[in-house]
Amino acid sequence: MFKPVVAVAVIMGVMAVSMPASAETTLSYANFPPAKTFPCVQMERWKQEVEKRTGGKIKVQTYPGSTLLGAKNTLRGVMSGQADIGCVSLAYHPGAFPLCSVMELPLGFTTSTSASLALWDLFQKYKPEEFKRVKVLTMFASAPSNIMSKTPVRSLADLKGLEIRASGTLSTILNALGATPVSMPMSETPEALQKGVVKGLFSSFEVLKDFNFAEICRYETETNTAVYPFAIIMNLRSWNALPEDVKKIFNDLGREQAKWTGNYMDNHVKKALAWSEEKYGIEVIRFSDEEMQEIEEKTAPLIEEWKSKSSAKGVDAAAVLKFVEDAKMKYEPAE
Repeated sequence: MFKPVVAVAVIMGVMAVSMPASAETTLSYANFPPAKTFPCVQMERWKQEVEKRTGGKIKVQTYPGSTLLGAKNTLRGVMSGQADIGCVSLAYHPGAFPLCSVMELPLGFTTSTSASLALWDLFQKYKPEEFKRVKVLTMFASAPSNIMSKTPVRSLADLKGLEIRASGTLSTILNALGATPVSMPMSETPEALQKGVVKGLFSSFEVLKDFNFAEICRYETETNTAVYPFAIIMNLRSWNALPEDVKKIFNDLGREQAKWTGNYMDNHVKKALAWSEEKYGIEVIRFSDEEMQEIEEKTAPLIEEWKSKSSAKGVDAAAVLKFVEDAKMKYEPAE
């Protein structure tokens, strides 16, 4: 039986799907992380831009923190019309995105901006079938994942057997490096760290501040191995109901929003590190060139495995991988 709040939210979502686009049209936008995290910050920015650029023709009702749809049911929820728009983390749907999951591989992106633009370009180039049941409004990626731990990780030897929270392909990366990955939602991680269930986590550094992980994890080891890709998707009936001028505004926002989110994320990471150093005296550790080369060698089989699996699903894996690597060279900041 639905809780009253959820029932009202679902009804609002269905109403938004069935309503013709007019001056009173309100679109529901579901997001799963807490309101202060970067996927929700970008959501609020997109909402403001849409309402401004449509002159109030379109209103957007946002639902952060899984108040409408959770992380693992947003994809289905948007397709079925429970929400008009939703934020999907590709890592939560293994096998569902054989082409765009290339962005989860250890490709060495160092910024959210470069990864976000590469992901958007990839989608524009291939228009993959994996998104045929929804309208993709924009895409972006997290900042690179790094190790935040209660004890220092100064070499790969320090990682051996260490219980680290991760999800998706990042779990397989940790496993390849000798750690013991533990899969759990980010919301459960603070308690797991307190109880010693995990000794650290593998994610981007903004969570040091957003979740106050810096209080427990005083050692931050840069690996810049992989990012988490996200897609903002829209129900096809909701999309088709929009007038052409509104569709153009949404389309024009696609790349702009990807770049804005990347820039916001990169700046937020810098601020989170500075805050963590000032408040908790964290130590940022950088692996030697030799260690980084070893990481590349140990994770190379994961790239080959992706190529094999995606090729079996009809993806031109070699061409896709080359496209992303070329985009990385194009967008990565100069050293």
